[in-house]
Amino acid sequence: SNQAEPTELGVCQFLITDVLCFRSRPRLEDAAPRVVEHPSDLIVSKGEPATLNCKAEGRPSPMVEWYKDGERVETDREDPRSHRMLLPSGSLFFLRIVHGRRSKPDEGVYVCVARNYLGEAVSRNASLEVAILREDFRQTPSDVVVAAGEPAVMECIPPRGHPEPTISWKRNNVRVNDRDERITIRGGKLMISNTRKSDAGMYVCVGTNMVGEKDSDPAELVVFERPVFTKQPVNQVVLADDTVDFSCEVYGDPTPTVRWRREEGELPRGRFEIRGDNSLRLSQVRAEDEGTYTCVSENAVGKAEVSGILQVHVSPQIVVRPRDQITAPGRTVTFLCGTKGNPPPAVFWQREGSQILLFPIQEPSQAGRFSVSLSGELTVADVRPEDSGYYICQAISVAGSVLTKALLEVETTSDRVPPIIRQGPANYTQAPGSTAQLQCHIMGNPLPSIQWEKDGQRILGSDGRISLMENGTFQITNLQETDSGVYTCVASSSSGETSWSGVLTSGSQNAEPFQLPGPPHKPVVTDVTKASVTLTWQPNAHEGGADVTSYIVEAFSQSAGSTWQTVADNVKMETHTIMGLFPNTIYLFIVRAVNAYGLSDPSPISEPVRTQDVSPTGQGVDHKQVQRELGEVDVQLKEPVSLTTGAIQISWTVDRQSQYVQGYRLLYRPGGGTWVLQDVHSPSERSSVLGDLLKGTKYEFKIRPYFDEFQGRDSRVLSLQTPEEAPSARPRAVTVVTVKQGNSSSVSVTWEPPPSDMQNGVIQDYKVWCLGVPTDNQTRYSINKTVEGSTLSTVLKGLVPGVVYQVEVATVTSAGVGTRSQPVSVLISESVMPENSVSLAEQITDVVKQPAFIAGIGGACWVILMGFSVWIYIRRKKRKELSHYTASFAYTPAGERGKGGGGWGVRCVDGWVGLVSCSEEEEEEEEEWCPPLPERTYLMEDACSPATSYSHQSTATLTPSPHEETPAPHHAAHFSLLDGPQHPARYGPLSRIRTHIRPPRWRELLLSGDTLCVQNGDPVEALMRRLPCGPVPMPQAPGAPLTQSNPNLSVGPYCQSPAHRNPHSPGGTLEGSDSSPATPGERLSIDQDVLCVSEAAMIIKEYIDTN
Repeated sequence: SNQAEPTELGVCQFLITDVLCFRSRPRLEDAAPRVVEHPSDLIVSKGEPATLNCKAEGRPSPMVEWYKDGERVETDREDPRSHRMLLPSGSLFFLRIVHGRRSKPDEGVYVCVARNYLGEAVSRNASLEVAILREDFRQTPSDVVVAAGEPAVMECIPPRGHPEPTISWKRNNVRVNDRDERITIRGGKLMISNTRKSDAGMYVCVGTNMVGEKDSDPAELVVFERPVFTKQPVNQVVLADDTVDFSCEVYGDPTPTVRWRREEGELPRGRFEIRGDNSLRLSQVRAEDEGTYTCVSENAVGKAEVSGILQVHVSPQIVVRPRDQITAPGRTVTFLCGTKGNPPPAVFWQREGSQILLFPIQEPSQAGRFSVSLSGELTVADVRPEDSGYYICQAISVAGSVLTKALLEVETTSDRVPPIIRQGPANYTQAPGSTAQLQCHIMGNPLPSIQWEKDGQRILGSDGRISLMENGTFQITNLQETDSGVYTCVASSSSGETSWSGVLTSGSQNAEPFQLPGPPHKPVVTDVTKASVTLTWQPNAHEGGADVTSYIVEAFSQSAGSTWQTVADNVKMETHTIMGLFPNTIYLFIVRAVNAYGLSDPSPISEPVRTQDVSPTGQGVDHKQVQRELGEVDVQLKEPVSLTTGAIQISWTVDRQSQYVQGYRLLYRPGGGTWVLQDVHSPSERSSVLGDLLKGTKYEFKIRPYFDEFQGRDSRVLSLQTPEEAPSARPRAVTVVTVKQGNSSSVSVTWEPPPSDMQNGVIQDYKVWCLGVPTDNQTRYSINKTVEGSTLSTVLKGLVPGVVYQVEVATVTSAGVGTRSQPVSVLISESVMPENSVSLAEQITDVVKQPAFIAGIGGACWVILMGFSVWIYIRRKKRKELSHYTASFAYTPAGERGKGGGGWGVRCVDGWVGLVSCSEEEEEEEEEWCPPLPERTYLMEDACSPATSYSHQSTATLTPSPHEETPAPHHAAHFSLLDGPQHPARYGPLSRIRTHIRPPRWRELLLSGDTLCVQNGDPVEALMRRLPCGPVPMPQAPGAPLTQSNPNLSVGPYCQSPAHRNPHSPGGTLEGSDSSPATPGERLSIDQDVLCVSEAAMIIKEYIDTN
């Protein structure tokens, strides 16, 4: 082997030398080599010196050589420049270790070999390795944030190296002492248990081996402290309207944030304050502020909470005040008295001037007529006149006391309630000639009388068609147009007057009584102020033919008038507050229900209720005088003026001004809604501007004067609609769903209208945009659609599969298009079309691009052009041939009366030109030849009586001019036989002849001796003039060649009425002698009658062919 070769060579050299020097005989004292010191493994840094020891014994002294990886090592003995030296002792000394990425000459496995002439000895292997420590850490430590007392862990993996580096840590450049029992260094991790604030700092991971040390990038250990409270809130009990402070002091690192919360809900809005020391202050506390208030402190490493409970003692309050009551003797009254407080107060009653206290737990007093319920209600049964007076309700608790009082008036029931119309005339529609009945059902005491008015005028009973029934119904029999109008039922008695109006027109029947809703239950007064009363009622179980949509409230007060007045309409709920009432005034109320068929009967009359007295500032004036003078003030409202889309100016004039007018109360409402008040406080003001109105909405306006709580009469009600604007909001809830209809793809789009207050007018339309962009972004597909405003969905058809469409919807008013909705994307699935199919547009595109198609189009154009040229050539040639013919003929006329004995029909007989005839079988193919007859075509109506046959032989000869050859016999082929009459609508040849034969050519044909078909001077059909009605012999075969005489050429039915004779002829008759047949070849003049001769038709046929 290569490794053995150096050894054998050395041995050989040694033996030769020994033999030469010492002869071949060994000595007894000589000994073979023996290694007494073997080399050891070494790890040396690059560039550092190193020694591999090797010591051998033997006699003679052996020579030592070194081998690395089986190859002899070159030393300074062989190369003085070598960095390896062989020491006298046999050791191998390296001046420096050479090591590089590509060349590693010193690293390897070494052995030393000792030799003399007696043999050799080989040492054990020894490895020489170069130590390495790379620059980059495999994992550097990261910043750590912990709370004090928690464990902290920092991890590090050192750079790669040989030998493997060890790990140590430094904090702020000071070696970390792991003798601290809280600190553990294991496997590159630094673990600190129970972290302290002093452990914070910058930590560096140190990797160490014989090459040296490497430091990692520093990482920071941050030790924070959780929030800790130094002052906590305490539970508190306070009175209402007091101020409360809850303390909350806290420290921590970093500085914690502090916030407050209430467990039962939000903190009192506008009445709490978080102060600089983090305490919570509540101002003017209320009962509803009771609860648990929690201070929450939080920082980066923790959160802490502490709470305090607040209790608020509230003085007793009256929440339901007793109202003054007026009742009759013997009835029972109840005074409500609702209280609240914390703690709940005790309630008792006392009559003013009496020392007797009435408690809920007390036995009924005064023979059981007075009692107090546990809820604090006082009930007085069997009321007597001496019970009149004030009754005081008192509430008391540890937090305080409160009292209120109400007046009880005992008097007889008033007979001055005006009549009530239970059911009055509705808007009534009835067919003319029928009987109309307008009802007017009344009640009252004394019994009211009824009178009827029409359009404001009293109806007198002079008309026998009019009658008034006993139940008050007004009846009109044999209803006429003049009976339409506004009919008013007036019920009057000594206590007052009430009226009800309805409109009578023609139309369908009125609603039946059972379709009207039932009357509501008796309204109950639940609250009274100086100018308002709150009513509550229960609906009737019978709703009639439709749901109850609203209620109407009517009121009566003796001091305010002598009739019932509507004080609220379009009331949606079963409770309502009537505003604008007079103070210290007794009112009665009734309620009616409304459905789609009309009004119900009135509810029972409410109990009398007196509004509260005026404020002290108004008690120094004469109330009756104020009310009387305000009632005399006449305020006239002018037509409102629209300033902008949301503002209207209201102006008025005042007649009979009063000193008690403090200002004016302007009332307005949108389309039957609730009246809104706006006060004008200056009595001299005559206009006001209402702003923030809904756009495109019809408003109603009225105005009244006022003084304190007193109010005057309302003006008339005027209305004005604010201008519309484009909607300011987009449609809502736009959804797009794909649907499949046949082989086409569609989407269904639905939406909801914008909010009503942002529609800005009446919605007229919706615009729907559908824009599709395919994946190639080259072709755009767009479908736009307009949908009626009452429709909230549509279907878009014909969408292209594989295309993503974006759908938008916008609302349209008369002012324009509103904001578009957010685009809704939808992908049309490819599955709508067959998998291997292509669209029609793609198929057409592929066909058009084919070279064969392009060549075919070009060839077809060339053929059409050549055919047109040949047609022009033949046409001109035949024209020249025809110009040399002259004609003469004989004829046999024939006449035939049309069916029904009326007019005459024109038909073409055998021998007529085939081209100018039309048959039913050829209708579709020859349709352009058969337009309807012109309007002025005469069909010989009533021309003559049934005629006898006139038999005359007819001949026709067509003679060419001397300069032309005789036409070929093929001209005969242009004739065809028509059997039977032709329908006038099929007279194609008539229009054809009128179109192609101009007046010059017409005169030429006439002068040539031919007789043609004429109407008003234009050619219509071949016919002799001056012909009587009668049959004509029909030909049995097609016409002969033009060069021969043909006795069978004849005409169809023809006749001539005296009304159609030529006015230019003497005596208005036909030109010539009489009505006998004309002689062959006779020239004819133009007449308005329709005349035909087959000879002329031949010439016309030829003329048409050539022209």
